[in-house]
Amino acid sequence: MSSANCVCVCVSQLEVKLQVEYMSFSAHADAKGIMQLIRMAEPRNVLLVHGEAVKMEFLKGKIEQEFSIDCHMPANGETATVQTNPSVPVDISLNLLKREMALGGPLPDPKRPRTMHGTLIMKDNSLKLVSSEQALKDLGLNEHQLRFTCRVQLQDQSPEQETLSRVVLKGFSVQLLPDGTVMVESILIKVSSSPEDPDSKTLLLSWSYQDEDLGSFLSSLLKKGLPAALC
Repeated sequence: MSSANCVCVCVSQLEVKLQVEYMSFSAHADAKGIMQLIRMAEPRNVLLVHGEAVKMEFLKGKIEQEFSIDCHMPANGETATVQTNPSVPVDISLNLLKREMALGGPLPDPKRPRTMHGTLIMKDNSLKLVSSEQALKDLGLNEHQLRFTCRVQLQDQSPEQETLSRVVLKGFSVQLLPDGTVMVESILIKVSSSPEDPDSKTLLLSWSYQDEDLGSFLSSLLKKGLPAALC
């Protein structure tokens, strides 16, 4: 199993334990007061159940525009359906949190959600988010690397190693390996010739899925100005 992230969608029935709370405020509160109450309470949905239809319609539009939440005006006896996103508690491993802090990002905040990359493990009816490396260790699985390749073809009369040595990429760390290949940052590059046509050279670029952006960028860079370039 590779260390790529997977998303698991579970469908289940939830028991809704709804409570209605009464908050006392002026019975003659105007639109300003209602808007202030919504701003403080931060609800996900609003239902307007009392007032003049024209003024309620105006307030409904104002609420939806300013707070970007759904606002309903159900008539007497009408059923209003609201979409909810139930919160599912998930434990996060300490190592994953330390990694997020090392990357310089803020820690998760319920009021400012952001994406965290990890592997979700379900065990004993509990969920835990861990790093992909930790998940492989806990599950006793071996890691398999997924790599991408790209071929750039060109005509060159020089020997293979000379052709490869002229691949100059300014601004990148370039390392010549003992097997004759070149490592540009984390991208592996090697050259081969056609047995039928020695002047026909193929540059082969290889990278892991984590380096997809860099690999795509380098392949596009090497194709510039190369005749009959093909990726």
